[in-house]
Amino acid sequence: MGEEKDLRIRSIDISEGENRAPNRAMLRATGFTDEDFKKPMIGIASTWSEVTPCNMHIDQLAIQAKAGARAGGGSPMIFNTITVSDGISMGHEGMRYSLPSREVIADSIETVMGAQRLDALVAIGGCDKNMPGCMIAIGRLNVPSIFTYGGTISPGKSKDGKDLDIVSVFEAVGKRSAGNMDDETFKDIECHACPGAGSCGGMYTANTMASAIEAMGMSLPGSASNPGESSDKLVDCNQAGEAVVELLRKGIYPKDIMTKKAFENAITVVMALGGSTNAFLHLLAIAHSVDVDLDLDDFDRIRKKVPHLADLKPSGRYVMQNLHDVGGVSAVMKLLLEAGLLHGDCLTVTGKTLAENLAELPALEEGQDIIRSMDNPIRESGPLFVLRGNLAPEGAVAKMSGLKVKKMTGPAKVFNSEPEATQAVLNNEVGAGDIVVIRYAGPKGGPGMSEMLSITAIIVGKGLGETIGLITDGRFSGGTHGLVVGHVSPEAQVGGPIALLETGDMITIDSETQTLTVDLTNEELERRLKEWVAPPLKYQRGILNKYAKLVSSASKGAVTDL
Repeated sequence: MGEEKDLRIRSIDISEGENRAPNRAMLRATGFTDEDFKKPMIGIASTWSEVTPCNMHIDQLAIQAKAGARAGGGSPMIFNTITVSDGISMGHEGMRYSLPSREVIADSIETVMGAQRLDALVAIGGCDKNMPGCMIAIGRLNVPSIFTYGGTISPGKSKDGKDLDIVSVFEAVGKRSAGNMDDETFKDIECHACPGAGSCGGMYTANTMASAIEAMGMSLPGSASNPGESSDKLVDCNQAGEAVVELLRKGIYPKDIMTKKAFENAITVVMALGGSTNAFLHLLAIAHSVDVDLDLDDFDRIRKKVPHLADLKPSGRYVMQNLHDVGGVSAVMKLLLEAGLLHGDCLTVTGKTLAENLAELPALEEGQDIIRSMDNPIRESGPLFVLRGNLAPEGAVAKMSGLKVKKMTGPAKVFNSEPEATQAVLNNEVGAGDIVVIRYAGPKGGPGMSEMLSITAIIVGKGLGETIGLITDGRFSGGTHGLVVGHVSPEAQVGGPIALLETGDMITIDSETQTLTVDLTNEELERRLKEWVAPPLKYQRGILNKYAKLVSSASKGAVTDL
């Protein structure tokens, strides 16, 4: 390999010289030999952890990536970063740490890569925030890099043979509260919803971001849909390690791949699959890391021309493993490319264009009913909407898949925290026609912009999913469905209009006109704003205090390095 060219683009030349003896001595202790010092140093960023099934197998995947990088001609080293489980932190104070963990992960990968002067990176992520965290670090570093998805979990099975996942448990809470489920059935769902390793199975945030990253060209073909506990995933990781050394040889960098057109491809795939609203936050943040000008209007522009094709949970019937079995995300991309909806000339981590990659891959299986045809979509346009109006001057987002109700006007029931609102729903203090408002839950006010799967799942479980609206400056899990609007910006903590609402104010959610409004005059809103006093930040020390002081609006991706 050394005869071709020196691939060490960042690492200090420590192969010879007395002044580099201390560097060599330290690395010899880790297993380096004289030959290793002549090779590029490859970082394998592992998000392995035992705190979540999404990541508990990634140690083995990192070993495969290391083996691939060594076979490709590199000197690889595994290092770890943190992860938290959104499913476990959901519904209590721990959820405030979830979105900030994205920044911690990005910062920590950047720190290790920078301090050790590693030449290239394979990052392996599983749960919701470590995936965009890895991608933000890749963007900032701009060294040859590949992201590899830890893979989806297999569906669980109930005693009567029905597929289960983590959202089944949250919705069971609502059914149990409404008296529509017995203890035995409830326990059966809890015990069998998550049968092993891998990320939540529906088109929730993890699978949404895996699909978006593959569409962007930053993962090897097939990485988004290979299940976590499969031989395909082991091969995927091994090949990623080998491929990243080839990127070094070819001189291909993340900013060569993550162009504006690549982000448009990612948004197109997210819309066709009916992905999570969290894609707005994360794609905006990743774009910021590579200086690509992406905003909410780009999402809305693409939504209008891309049909929703996938019958996937939470609003549909199937999970990611089912999609994998009929061709996977790559096959969906092949369909979209043939329809002229993807930029086929975008460069990818294979060194080939997106079109060249897809030409080598099979189409969707004949007779499958998971992905609709282009002439028979679930919706003629994407299901992820941007709403604006006097309640959201900077924008808000909503997922309208699987909903018959397109517009709702009702009186506000205003709460300053999710636990208050959840208790009110459980106590039947919120009824059909009401619009629940949960505020001071934004990036600064939360802090951390908590996801609200718990309360929305309870609402659905009680059979009220299309009769109660919910708006918040917080956000939603990819598993959320119902008439809900999140990311309301500006948020309450900075004096956004949502801070000025009072119980009884009439609110309108309208997906047809894409508006979120309150029936108040500008003069009344201005009067209330003059009387409003910003509450103190909830935390005065530690990461949540630092995060609240630094973080941007949700409409800018909730980034901390503006």
